[in-house]
Amino acid sequence: MREQTEPLTGAELLRLVEEVADELPEDDYRRSLIVVGGAALAWSDLRDATRDVDCLESLDETLTQAIEVIARRHDLAPRWMNDAASSFRPAGVELDRGTVVLDHPRLLVITAPLDQIFIMKILASRAADTDDIAALWPLTSFATPHEAAQAFRAAYPHEAEDPHLAAWLAGIVDE
Repeated sequence: MREQTEPLTGAELLRLVEEVADELPEDDYRRSLIVVGGAALAWSDLRDATRDVDCLESLDETLTQAIEVIARRHDLAPRWMNDAASSFRPAGVELDRGTVVLDHPRLLVITAPLDQIFIMKILASRAADTDDIAALWPLTSFATPHEAAQAFRAAYPHEAEDPHLAAWLAGIVDE
């Protein structure tokens, strides 16, 4: 298996996630995943491709085994679908505002609401995240960068307060 997966389109990722769902046992237990990051952006037509599927939910052993089967089958990185984002889950994730991307009898996959993905991108603040922040901005419900900064503080109350956050956001979203 590869160390890192080559970028995959949203359609390619969805086919792989469907294969994961098909690999899960028919045990009357339906797993649910909330997806954030590049996969959520690709499925929202805000990004062409990404290397992985970041989930907010912890992956149980059965799901992890199914993911590994698909990784081997398609020569993907072992963690092409992972729960690394679960450590960065914002307070107040509202699933009822997310978008269902896969409604399979054994696996429900929902993208987190775009406002919450936007907030998580602020937390990450990597160079690539600024492009995602700019792409997400018109689709969020925030009226101003100041409002987005307030939402960030509410979602991550333990983060140090940055008095320049709203100005930094304004510079990215051209307000």
